[in-house]
Amino acid sequence: MAGYLALVVAALFAGAALYINVAEQPARLALGDPAMLIQWQRSYERAALMQASLAIVGFLLGASAAWQTGNPAFLVGGLVLLANWPYTLSAIMPTNSRLKATDPADAGPETRKLVQAWGRLHAGRSALGLAATVILLWAALP
Repeated sequence: MAGYLALVVAALFAGAALYINVAEQPARLALGDPAMLIQWQRSYERAALMQASLAIVGFLLGASAAWQTGNPAFLVGGLVLLANWPYTLSAIMPTNSRLKATDPADAGPETRKLVQAWGRLHAGRSALGLAATVILLWAALP
């Protein structure tokens, strides 16, 4: 059961990450600079907690499934999902910090470039979520 739950959690993570890249990011980029930044800041506050929690829970479920079944693919899938933490901290956090520290009244072309760069970096999170989902699906197949 833990393996199937890990798969569901990974799929939820991947779906949320893809939604951000496919729907939310293009919509925010259609806004003026101050509104774009405000939308990013408010969205980030909510999404960070959700995606961080899903990565941890998915890893724990994958590790549990690996222990229960002896199938190391569950652990690999969980580790790929958990890899979002170091990827976010090392690759995305500098951009996040700059965007969070920017006052919307000061938003301009440089802010837009940062939000665009953030979207490209966030695609890495989507890729990790999809990879984890595929690995966990493969592990769960009989």
